[in-house]
Amino acid sequence: MSRQPLRLGTRKSPMAMAQSAAVASLITERTGATVELVGLTSFGDASQAQLTQIGGTGVFVSALRECLLAGDIDLAVHSLKDLPTAGVPGIALAAVPVRGDPRDALVARDGAKLADLPAGALIGTGSPRRAALLRLMRPDVRPVPVRGNAGTRLAKVTSGELDAVVLARAGLERIGQLDAITEVFEPDEMIPAAGQGALALECRDTDQELAGLLARVDDQGSHAAATAERAVLAGLKAGCHAPVGAYAMATGMLHLRAVVMADDGAPPLVASAAAPAGEAEALGLQVARELLRLGAGRYLTAAAAHTSNGDDA
Repeated sequence: MSRQPLRLGTRKSPMAMAQSAAVASLITERTGATVELVGLTSFGDASQAQLTQIGGTGVFVSALRECLLAGDIDLAVHSLKDLPTAGVPGIALAAVPVRGDPRDALVARDGAKLADLPAGALIGTGSPRRAALLRLMRPDVRPVPVRGNAGTRLAKVTSGELDAVVLARAGLERIGQLDAITEVFEPDEMIPAAGQGALALECRDTDQELAGLLARVDDQGSHAAATAERAVLAGLKAGCHAPVGAYAMATGMLHLRAVVMADDGAPPLVASAAAPAGEAEALGLQVARELLRLGAGRYLTAAAAHTSNGDDA
């Protein structure tokens, strides 16, 4: 391309910078284009308020999108699970690279697993989904809200303020903290957030030359899985306050499972289906309709009435 280097916008947190650097290297490897990182601070990064009070996980995305539309950067990288399901006029989701590990991970003192923690143990998480699943797995522990980047959260365990935290394994890998993990939860016991482990590359929808270039780092299986998972959220009209998990695997066909949890002890609602990868969005909407038929609307209404943090790490 004639435009050199490409200006890649990213949040300034260590995790965001690490994953953006990896994307920059991938773009250069696949296309030969040079890329420079442009660090930006979002309102979500600056505020310590709970995410539902300041607009949900979209607050981490808005500053990058504003700079993209203004022409200050050429493309932006986001954790895909931070992207609101509603699109923004003028911006295209150009690529989803090969997805990282979608699983959740426990970090506890003294190598403890969830089963080892004492009754009443404090487990930090900013995610209603993780909190609901922890209560199902260990009704005697106490999930507590926590904000801050991964390093800040890990420090709360080291200091003894918390007994453990739950974070995305992919994020811990990106910041070189895999050794801190004491247990990894499989998707059938702690279903991931929609898009967890995946990255999203956005550019202006008028920049067809750049969109074509970014397509060369897209992974079709990862993109289809994320599309199906996000379609579940869209079909449920679920935001960051909703304890919803969705996970799709592309193995020839696309297999999707989604769960809506309650915070009052009611059993979780589960739905699953399969379809060709080319029908990913329709598959997600189908599963969302089944969840609504099972009564998910009541669960989501109750969850919306509670103030909680978003699934942001």
